[in-house]
Amino acid sequence: MSKAVYLVDGARTPILKARGKAGPFASADLATLAGRHLLMKTGVDPSDIDETILGCVMPSEHEANIGRIASLRMGVPESVPAWTVQRNCASGMQAVDSAMNRIQLGHSDLVLAGGVEAMSRAPILFSDAYVGFLGRLMAAKTLQAKLKVVTSFRLGLLKPVFALEHGLTDPVVSLNMGQTAERIAERFGIDRPAMDEWAVQSHLRATAAKENGVFEEEVIPIIDGSGKLYDRDDGVRADSNVEKLSTLKPVFEKPYGKVTAANSSQISDGAAWLLLASEEAVERLNLKPLAKVSDIRWAGLSPADMGLGPAHSIADLLGQNDLNLSDIDYWEINEAFAAQVLACVEAMDSDEYCRTELGLDSALGRLPVENLNIHGGAVASGHPVGMSGARIILHIARTLHLKDAQRGVASLCIGGGQGGAALVERV
Repeated sequence: MSKAVYLVDGARTPILKARGKAGPFASADLATLAGRHLLMKTGVDPSDIDETILGCVMPSEHEANIGRIASLRMGVPESVPAWTVQRNCASGMQAVDSAMNRIQLGHSDLVLAGGVEAMSRAPILFSDAYVGFLGRLMAAKTLQAKLKVVTSFRLGLLKPVFALEHGLTDPVVSLNMGQTAERIAERFGIDRPAMDEWAVQSHLRATAAKENGVFEEEVIPIIDGSGKLYDRDDGVRADSNVEKLSTLKPVFEKPYGKVTAANSSQISDGAAWLLLASEEAVERLNLKPLAKVSDIRWAGLSPADMGLGPAHSIADLLGQNDLNLSDIDYWEINEAFAAQVLACVEAMDSDEYCRTELGLDSALGRLPVENLNIHGGAVASGHPVGMSGARIILHIARTLHLKDAQRGVASLCIGGGQGGAALVERV
């Protein structure tokens, strides 16, 4: 399992903020657009692809095994197998990890791996009670039997079930993701001003990055069916400031909570793909990789504290690779919540937490926040849950080139109580 795995290149769509209605693109549309662009950009013949792996949490009823649908639509031959993975917020990172395993085992040499989510299109469902009503109605054979069922109808049966709301609530501990952020904020003393300041910084950093052309090699323009162009992450606010954010009310723990819509990640749509290759494929196809994905590690913890997952997975990643915090040049920790990122920084710098929760002799140390999410994060741009794990790996690789740096780590928390972290090294 020591074979090198190279990140040849990647591409992603703009991240589009959900605005109270279905977004302009289905998940399969987003994945197809980003994948076609990546294949054209790299000049790789689709017939050279050995596998396609796509992470997605909630594909629509029309997108069973969405990895296969996107693979075929982007022009990969029918003979190439394609599959879909799901690890909640880290589904895109899981796709990359699965691709790495296939390459390291010698089963594949060139793999498309990525993630996608159209959260704006999360389904609204019938309740079990209404489904039962419909079932009884269809089973009734006579007019009299049907009328008996119809007279049992009550308007309450039509109360909708929002799949997204349920998907963002942990069924084991009965806490939604925002409530878990409140818990760890309380644990590490993260106050409301610190959350809002981090959120504003995320927007301003993302704005500056866009203005300075940081995303030009990463984000592809896409056009919807009516001809409208989307060429940037449209949730980023250049005018964000602490004064405005401080007026917002808490969302998850009313009225005394600290987590608001503005210091949380946005509900969004987007897709990202990476082209991963073995050393043999790099040489055979004369590819020029961006980076090497050296390792990916996973960790588990209480679902109630899921936001601390990066602290756990980063500790494992560094330990397994004999590295210290100081050996890493740049960091990406997905901003599910500003509170969650700040709590991870505090957890890694806490002797008590590192000893009792991570099994270390002492604290990992103080992660340098000036090198963390330097181009903004999901609070500004959005967090399409299936996409984000692939996006942050691609972006940390791009950052290493922009900054002439050597090593980066991309990490994220995972609903259900897990963390994932990837070690990326510039080629």
